[in-house]
Amino acid sequence: MEHLKEILFIDIETVPVQPDFNQLSPAMQAEWIKKSKTLKVSQDTAFEPSLLFSDKAGIYSEFAKVVCIGFGSLTQQGDNWKMRLKSLVNDNEHTLLSDFADMLVKFSALHRDMKFCGHNIKEFDIPFLCRRMVINNITLPVSMQMMGKKPWEVSHLDTMEMWRFGDFKNYTSLSLLAVILGIPSPKSDMDGSMVGSAYWHDNDLARIGSYCLQDVLTSAKVYLKLKGVQGIEIEPVYVV
Repeated sequence: MEHLKEILFIDIETVPVQPDFNQLSPAMQAEWIKKSKTLKVSQDTAFEPSLLFSDKAGIYSEFAKVVCIGFGSLTQQGDNWKMRLKSLVNDNEHTLLSDFADMLVKFSALHRDMKFCGHNIKEFDIPFLCRRMVINNITLPVSMQMMGKKPWEVSHLDTMEMWRFGDFKNYTSLSLLAVILGIPSPKSDMDGSMVGSAYWHDNDLARIGSYCLQDVLTSAKVYLKLKGVQGIEIEPVYVV
């Protein structure tokens, strides 16, 4: 069980870099128009780059920024397991990413074999964070330096990859996994599609941070279930 303490469970929330297409620089507008031509949209969705920006830009690191990073780690006290959870939120992406990088240095110093864990982190969260750190001129922590590594050399634990069991045809959401595995998920009045609006229209970083930590906690429970770890009931401890 000791290896569980070396896992850092993470989740990020991202939003378009600007509230709407018209506030992009002319150069970025031109790039988004080119990008939008490659996007898959439903037949009943009008293909209009400016409208697609609000709906689609938040998942592309070249056109979006990180506004929240949630993370948590497991600790054991006797037979009880607790999960310390914290969310970093900030309008200033450079400050947010720098604070996260500093935390990683401290965590990896305590846990030399640390591993990240989360849902779809290999294809989204980790690459997104790395790209935004480069854009913000932040040195990547050792634990995030993956350039040149072969896939089998990357030790991140991805619950979506674990669930695939070698089948790479389908995407399975964290919420669906939680339901089918019988994992209670905290009720929320928010989902991922609402983060951009909550940020740009409501300026509600606290709400975004709370939502993000729900996913961190759920991903930890899903990981334990997929690994067949029995007898652990996680008590969440929220760190301010």
